[in-house]
Amino acid sequence: MAGKQTSGEDRTPSLSELLASRPPEQLQALSSTMAEAMSESQSLISDVIGFGSTGTQNPANDPVAASKALSKVGQSLLAHPDRLATANAELMRGWFELFQGFMTGNLGEAERDRRFSDPEWSENPMFDFMRRAYKLNSDWMMALVDSATELDEADKRKAKYYGQLTVDAFAPTNFFASNPTALKTMLESGGSSVVEGLRQARADIKRGGGKLSISQTDETPFEVGKNIATAPGKVVFRNDLIELIQYAPTKKKTRERPLLIFPPWINKFYILDLREENSMIRWLVSKGLTVLVVSWRSADDVTKDYTWDDYAEKGIHAAVDAALEATGADDLNAVGYCIGGSLLSGTLARMAQTGDDRIASATFFASQSDFEKAGELLIFTDGEAQQTISKIIDEHDGIMPGEYMAETFNWLRPVDLVWRYVVDNYMMGKKPRPFDLLYWNADQTNIPGPTHRTYIERFYGENALAKSEFEILGERVDLSDVEIPVFVQCSRDDHICPYESVYRTAKKFSGDTTFVMAGSGHIAGVVNHPDANKYQHWVRGDLPGDANEWLDGAEEIPGSWWPTWWKWLKKNSGEKIPAIAPEDCGLGDAPGTYVKSRLEDIAKERKKARKAAKTKTKKSSKKPSASKRRKTAVKA
Repeated sequence: MAGKQTSGEDRTPSLSELLASRPPEQLQALSSTMAEAMSESQSLISDVIGFGSTGTQNPANDPVAASKALSKVGQSLLAHPDRLATANAELMRGWFELFQGFMTGNLGEAERDRRFSDPEWSENPMFDFMRRAYKLNSDWMMALVDSATELDEADKRKAKYYGQLTVDAFAPTNFFASNPTALKTMLESGGSSVVEGLRQARADIKRGGGKLSISQTDETPFEVGKNIATAPGKVVFRNDLIELIQYAPTKKKTRERPLLIFPPWINKFYILDLREENSMIRWLVSKGLTVLVVSWRSADDVTKDYTWDDYAEKGIHAAVDAALEATGADDLNAVGYCIGGSLLSGTLARMAQTGDDRIASATFFASQSDFEKAGELLIFTDGEAQQTISKIIDEHDGIMPGEYMAETFNWLRPVDLVWRYVVDNYMMGKKPRPFDLLYWNADQTNIPGPTHRTYIERFYGENALAKSEFEILGERVDLSDVEIPVFVQCSRDDHICPYESVYRTAKKFSGDTTFVMAGSGHIAGVVNHPDANKYQHWVRGDLPGDANEWLDGAEEIPGSWWPTWWKWLKKNSGEKIPAIAPEDCGLGDAPGTYVKSRLEDIAKERKKARKAAKTKTKKSSKKPSASKRRKTAVKA
């Protein structure tokens, strides 16, 4: 009635079969284990209460913003009751068909959703009904949001996001009593899975200082410079903001024009050198390029007051100076990834104003300089969110903590990056598995408050760079002044830098601009080694009206976009010359020291410095005793 039964030796026992097969002594043992689970649960509550308030709410999951956004939908429905009536009629029709289907045994195939992959969701009538009812109610709620057509774009985006967030949160898979996989695991483990899950939740609460900081991977097997970020090279320059790494050549001859990469400072650069088999840095070196990469310093008490101009001067300009000195080249090609590309594009416009032509071409990976269509992140960068972010920065003495950035990105994709781990780690007691990509994802960085405020308020909030209303190093800049060859890459499923937004950025430059779209998202779309034979990419010679028009006439090519980029880059890299090995400047080997700085280490150092400063202040303000004053007077 509820679906086809699975047959064969590979069939896993159903929940009812597992329950029926448990002997009485095992059920009694389960009862004892659940008492232990109850104790762990009470300890978990005590832990949370013990930490008390954890400060300002992250705008990514702010219930106040959610209620405001959804209340506007409610106001729209009150003003247009016919829309509510239509949605309710559709819901009732769906419920009628659901009951009829269960009565007749003619339900049809349920919609594919990997959250409901356990056979119990199709074989057990109760769970099958629960799944289909959830789908009905979810569709109804999102239909109500969509019906509020008079909302402006910002309100509609916010209402859809928080509506979907609510729908995802109430999935039956997220509750222990309605998750058949978790229930079966409990029976099979004799209840130990529940106890272990609660212990992991307590550990994550402790790790987050009172906030739930979900462990997505086992970080213990990884070490930067040992088994990830291992491409050989030297640190050839260092200032308070950057380390510049030059990688060792693997060929006797290299192209005369070096390649300098500016990664985002929101994450660490080694996503481009995670493992040998997917390292973009190693691949570029193998093509005969001299490759240099900037490693940004995670914000601390030294750099917390650094501004966007500091990043342009101490980042872009300092790196270009050092790269040309290290290689002896007259000019170079540059790459900007994500926010690193936003910085690079504006700085290029400023360089064009001054006649500085040392950057001969520029490539942008998943990077925006026009934020008109910046997607879901616009939800967290409006006026209310800006106030919240400012409070967070003030509470952390001028720094935007990396933990908040990580949390925001997780809540952009909660099914994959939040609820999945809630189910696996806490309901089923699974220990997170080692995964290098998730290790990198968790290795967050702090951001200087002034720099982050500028990015949120002036770029996302006002789109000032695209409107030629943004100043860099004392002058307003215009992206149309950038006339060098430009290669712009986007990813079709990128939720951080949507392809529509990246395309608008590509059209801002005045020179010969090449636009390429890759399959997948913000990370996998960029870091896709050709040997993996994964995904595809699209190419087209011109830049018509918008990204969708461009895509309609684009050619789809199987596999990585890197070879297409290399054909373009090779033409802009000059002739072959004898390879130049990086000089030992006494600054250490790749991957350098800045990349090894962890958030917890910075927090400890800041705490230690504040404690020392407080002690010093207390000593200096302490008045001398009366006897000491008398002795001083006598001596005088």
